[in-house]
Amino acid sequence: MGLIGRLRAYFLAGILVTAPIAITIYIAWWFVSFIDGHIRPLIPSSYNPENYLPFSIPGIGVLTVIVVVTLIGAFTAGYVGRLMLGLSEGVVERMPVVRSVYSAVKQIFETVLAKKSNAFREVVVLQYPRPGVWSLGFITGAAHPEVEEVCATDIHGEDMVNVFIPCAPPTTGFLVMAPRHEVKVLNITVEDGLKMVMSGGIVVPPDRRPSASAPESAPTPAPTSPATVSPTAAS
Repeated sequence: MGLIGRLRAYFLAGILVTAPIAITIYIAWWFVSFIDGHIRPLIPSSYNPENYLPFSIPGIGVLTVIVVVTLIGAFTAGYVGRLMLGLSEGVVERMPVVRSVYSAVKQIFETVLAKKSNAFREVVVLQYPRPGVWSLGFITGAAHPEVEEVCATDIHGEDMVNVFIPCAPPTTGFLVMAPRHEVKVLNITVEDGLKMVMSGGIVVPPDRRPSASAPESAPTPAPTSPATVSPTAAS
């Protein structure tokens, strides 16, 4: 390999090392700056440490959000907090458009954050949008009983599941309801599945299936002793 080839190889190796770190730091810094820019003006000046220090503290907005959300959770866990939450939800339920948005968002968070939730726990493939073409998806839960009843003739009474098929990159997606036998569960994690979708299939996770063991050889039969022939009596 010549000098140009070695320099090119070193340059590509440097990109492989620095690009993931730089992009991760940039996204984290952008997120912190975005939260700080919206939350810092809401902090009272008497509680803002930047008014007492000669330098800016990055992440003060993120820390404020974490503290406030934790305090709200602790407050709503008590009797008074639950009572006030119920009253506020009653007011929201009387608003025609707001109640639909609020109830949908609340149900989504309750389902996703539930400890026993099955949403986005399994990565699957199914034939979509036509037979012979397989799409990567995530099981989000069981299908509605009415859907199973309407499709009972076609699915022969089998259970149906909701499968979310994201686009690449995952800005949108499709919700399909398919019989369980048409959904093939993959032995990959949700994180690896999301990597495949976000990269458009460039990043493929390693094969985690157990390697097939070599077939066991048949046991060698034990040697049998030659049959003894008893001498016949001379007639």
